[in-house]
Amino acid sequence: MKVSSDPRHTRRRRIVKQLFSWSFNPAGRVNRITKVIITNLGKIDPIIEKNARQWPLAQIARIDVAVLRLAIYEWLVDKTQPEKVIIDEAIELAKEFGGKASPAFINGVLGSVVKNVKK
Repeated sequence: MKVSSDPRHTRRRRIVKQLFSWSFNPAGRVNRITKVIITNLGKIDPIIEKNARQWPLAQIARIDVAVLRLAIYEWLVDKTQPEKVIIDEAIELAKEFGGKASPAFINGVLGSVVKNVKK
């Protein structure tokens, strides 16, 4: 059973908060992992745009973008967690921080990413 005090979940929560905050204030302080994600946005953001075609990146809620950026980073750059764990965690973060439609949106985009990358 997933526990909100799990250190991996806590770390992901902190990263999503930092990515969200960074989207408003790029000069703000972030930890090492968040910096790595930010330096990889040139790879990550086009993947989001390609898999959320009906939504330009600027129109997606910033918290949803933060969750997607973390998930795509973990899956395609970090590669230390199985895709099922990454998607499940992203959905949990969307439930915690996003709006009503966020979990379904995150699930749909990440499902599309998995499908397209595996081709």
